[in-house]
Amino acid sequence: MREQDIVLIALYALGGAAAAGALGAALLRAVRHRSTAVSLAVVASVPVTAMLAGTLAVAWAMFLSRHDLTVVTTVVATAAVVSLAVTLVLGRWVVARSAALTLAARSFGEGGSFAAPREAGTAELAALSRELAATSAKLNESRERERSLEASRRELVAWISHDLRTPLAGVRAMAEALEDGVATDPGRYFRQIRTEAERLDTMVGELFELSRIHAGTLSLTPARLSAYDLVGDALAGVEALARQRGVRLAGERVAPVPVEVDGREMTRVLSNLLTNALHRTPAGGTVAIAAESGEDGTVVLSVTDGCGGIREQDLPRVFDTGWRGTDSRTPPGGAGLGLAIVRGIVEAHAGRAGVRNVAGGCRFEVTLPRAGSARAAPAAAAAGDE
Repeated sequence: MREQDIVLIALYALGGAAAAGALGAALLRAVRHRSTAVSLAVVASVPVTAMLAGTLAVAWAMFLSRHDLTVVTTVVATAAVVSLAVTLVLGRWVVARSAALTLAARSFGEGGSFAAPREAGTAELAALSRELAATSAKLNESRERERSLEASRRELVAWISHDLRTPLAGVRAMAEALEDGVATDPGRYFRQIRTEAERLDTMVGELFELSRIHAGTLSLTPARLSAYDLVGDALAGVEALARQRGVRLAGERVAPVPVEVDGREMTRVLSNLLTNALHRTPAGGTVAIAAESGEDGTVVLSVTDGCGGIREQDLPRVFDTGWRGTDSRTPPGGAGLGLAIVRGIVEAHAGRAGVRNVAGGCRFEVTLPRAGSARAAPAAAAAGDE
């Protein structure tokens, strides 16, 4: 056969196949929103149809006999039927696996947990199933966290209602006694009313601070400070309480490591921890505060008390809003918000707060990025954006 004839045959075959391919592409576009089985059937039909069209075009150009044309057409048609049958079986299998995955995803979307279909599908469907399972696990964790937060809110409302009612009832009783002229020592009553008013003011201030933390509106003004100065300011603020309680304050292990924090807010953190420790440490005990370099460019501020320890099952809840535990760690007049405020302020500084039991008591630790570290810069930038 001459080379010119081969080129001519190739051109005729290309023309027929191109026409069939264009028709197949148009069909695929028309059924792109239909079932996968339909799309697979069209895809399987296109190559067979293209082969048949190319064969018929060549046969017409070569003037094959009717017998030869019938034979070629029959062979190609038989191949097309077999190919279409296999494609339909495969399509139904894929559709069944897809339907099972859809049913599992529907139950997952209605608030349940995702359970992957027992029969494995294609690699893509299996990957989608794994992603849905991972998402389901994250949502379950989120639901549990939300339930825990809701329980904490209910406890907080109950405790706040009780703690507000008690001083208000006392103030009302003393005011009525003064009004009726039956107070034997009016000066003592006035001093007690002022004390209760300060107690209420403290509780309202804590609630306001916590609401700012939860709303993300806590405004920070970071500055480069020495941990030594922070500890000194905090100790000065609780010296009178320590003398009153008969508790010794120790601050021997305080290194002058630099931190970039809001001095006022971080002093509040340390004051809350020290006040909490002083109220939980018996007379004659020691409350120790330390500041030292941690790992990975961090600074660790710690307060160790002599409270006797916290139950292991309660340790994860110590910093929850309103948590007090079986043996309340809340100082008199508090609302169980001090440690929640500590965690909120520390996390706003890109740090973390933790607690663990030690011999005879507890050790509260505040881990902060060291000034100039890679972690400190984003924290300062975030604070400046608020």
